[in-house]
Amino acid sequence: MVYTKEQMDKALALREEFKKYLNIGQEFLYLSEQDCMDTGTTDMEIIDATEQGMIGYSLKQLEMPAKIGIHPMPDSLMHAMPANLPEQYACGIKWGSNFPTNKAQFPDCIPTNCQILYNDALTGHLLSMMDASWITKVRTPATALVSIKHGANLDAKTFGMIGCGIQGRANVKMVENILKDLETIYVFDMFDAAMDALIAEAQPLVKAKIVKAESLEQLVRSSNVIVSALPIVHSPNPPVKAEWVSKGQTLVCLDCHTVYEDAVYKAADKYYVDSREQHELLEGYGYYPQGLPVITGETGELAAGVVPKRESPDELVVFNNVGMASEDMMCAKIIFERALKMGLGKKLPLWTSTKGL
Repeated sequence: MVYTKEQMDKALALREEFKKYLNIGQEFLYLSEQDCMDTGTTDMEIIDATEQGMIGYSLKQLEMPAKIGIHPMPDSLMHAMPANLPEQYACGIKWGSNFPTNKAQFPDCIPTNCQILYNDALTGHLLSMMDASWITKVRTPATALVSIKHGANLDAKTFGMIGCGIQGRANVKMVENILKDLETIYVFDMFDAAMDALIAEAQPLVKAKIVKAESLEQLVRSSNVIVSALPIVHSPNPPVKAEWVSKGQTLVCLDCHTVYEDAVYKAADKYYVDSREQHELLEGYGYYPQGLPVITGETGELAAGVVPKRESPDELVVFNNVGMASEDMMCAKIIFERALKMGLGKKLPLWTSTKGL
């Protein structure tokens, strides 16, 4: 997507500002996970940036192909996720991996790790290489919260979190930014220690009482809004039965169709995805052996108000968000620009034939 003159003028002005802190073309800024966190970027800034990235994609205001990937271990993935957002002068690629088998085979290695290469869209030069593990950790629940903001009954008193790993903990800590009337948060994980760890970490940060559900059935039957974040598998064996799900609920899946029986998705009054193109590609990979339901619209289209929204408190509304590079680049933009001015990170040389710009 080529920049318009107006976008070019804005980009050139920002580029001149960056050159006060960085010799573009000769060096780049390396940001560790801690550096990214030290920028002080808030949950609501991440949620708002994620929403802008989703809307921009759905309104075709940016360039973002469906992510491609390799899968070197069973149920693992390594995805390449590029995006160019001309209006924001934000451009780059995320290389993200998820290896759920690390817990068993390599317990000293985290399951998910990601990096972002953030570029100057006007020249292609690298501006920053940043660890994107924290960005991914917060922008992924942000996609759920954008969905909840526009598709859930916002007076919900109960929330359920299926999966208590990195994403589960982040979702629980962030959910009250959108669902402000929560009284009870139910959590469930096959590992009891994971539930205990989530409660210990998140309970001091939220007002609602966090309760360990005795079973998935109890969580599903008890929660107005549910987010699931389990490992995405090629051949789903969904543990949640259709008869446990009720009208009026909002289900947000961050794990494709891993959790619910196919009948749940097909019974939804509204079914949204973050990217039609991405999910059709995943369907071709075999992730949806029973096919995708009829798609009401994209989450970004819903946020922009261009597709039908929830029309009744009694509708069953389902979201399937797998994550998009446009969200990552919107968050990376905030972090890069803030870190540059705050003096965070480390400047490293680029060995190129140029003599500076």
